[in-house]
Amino acid sequence: MAKSGNSSMVPEAREALNRFKMEAANEVGVNLKQGYNGDLTSRQAGSIGGQMVKKMIQAYENGMK
Repeated sequence: MAKSGNSSMVPEAREALNRFKMEAANEVGVNLKQGYNGDLTSRQAGSIGGQMVKKMIQAYENGMK
């Protein structure tokens, strides 16, 4: 049976994803801290996710050139 969530993620990948998330949060001006961030507003959390997607699309497009 497959595990759900991030529990099966390779530790190095988890660290890279956390760095990427912190970088995206910094770029949109959201103070993201290590650990629990349940006090963020939906707008703040959405802006971090949106910035991450934007950066992934840019990286993909740059890789196609």
